[in-house]
Amino acid sequence: MAKKGKLIGIGVGPGDTELVTLKAAKVLKSVPVVFSPKSSKEKESIALSIVRPILEERKDYKRLMIVEPIFPMIENKKELEKIWTSASELISQYLNTGRDVAFITLGDPSIFSTYSYVQKKLIDKYEIETIPGITSFTACAAAKNKALVEQNDILTIVPKIDDRLNEILDYSDSIVLMKASRNTSRLESTIEDKKRPKEIYSVQNCTRENEKIIEGFSNEKPYLTTTIIQFSDD
Repeated sequence: MAKKGKLIGIGVGPGDTELVTLKAAKVLKSVPVVFSPKSSKEKESIALSIVRPILEERKDYKRLMIVEPIFPMIENKKELEKIWTSASELISQYLNTGRDVAFITLGDPSIFSTYSYVQKKLIDKYEIETIPGITSFTACAAAKNKALVEQNDILTIVPKIDDRLNEILDYSDSIVLMKASRNTSRLESTIEDKKRPKEIYSVQNCTRENEKIIEGFSNEKPYLTTTIIQFSDD
């Protein structure tokens, strides 16, 4: 029986190709299959656009297998489960022929990444390696030239606000709103009305050519927008 391939989850960072790690770049220069999900047929994968300059340096670039399945942005758990299962089966087809597969993802593969769902489905069947990447929120803090947390500060990362909001606002020193494009005016006013002294800034398209740092919440709210709220009670 032929040896099975290895699944390699790769975090490609926040947007700047130069922020892809050396280890990730090394794998991308040799792996035979790159798995790059995208949200719709019309849109190019942002993760793929980040690593394309690295891939194009390969002598075998024209023969490289780039697989771009559709992972729509929906919240229906049953439909998502079908998508993750289908993706896992597709990856398995390549792995079973002995080919390694690199699954690329924005930021870090362990933080709100679609890769994690595929990883769980395949973890007991294949060899898996995960290569970390620079997160959007650490890149945003770097763009702002400001620390996210200091000393005993508590950092809270929030993908979506729910009824836990008040507790988050009361007990966190720094809050990262990962998908700030989902912010509602009600959410923003609730945070701004909180009496604790605070600084709010948003970063759009962090580390990319059209990066923009905004004091407060972003009105434009492109997809790649992260908002950071830092309380200062002393």
